[in-house]
Amino acid sequence: MHSMFEQFSSGYYLGRLYVEPHDGNRAVIQQADHERVNQKLYATGDGVERVDLPLVMKLDGTHFPVLGDENVPTGTLALPSDLAESGLPDRCEVFLAKADRADELLRYAGYDPGDVVRGDVAE
Repeated sequence: MHSMFEQFSSGYYLGRLYVEPHDGNRAVIQQADHERVNQKLYATGDGVERVDLPLVMKLDGTHFPVLGDENVPTGTLALPSDLAESGLPDRCEVFLAKADRADELLRYAGYDPGDVVRGDVAE
């Protein structure tokens, strides 16, 4: 999945994902995709690093944490109904915050690195 994202700006990568609503309360992508993106784009390469930390994505001006889920098809971003607008296009441009920006957004929202299951991230 990391190949689906390309350099966009100093703070973000840009990718195209299928976006669909789901019944869960968190945004999720396929577990293996989540781990690969985390390892490729967020890991520093220093020692043993976690690959289950939330990715931070931005869609239509809203930032939100994204976790992994085995039940989501690869290349798909599944959004809770409160984040998903009706009539979502099949594929959307999605911004993925780079590691420094994601860390900043998660800290600003009060994210505790020990608490992987997290709610909203500030816009």
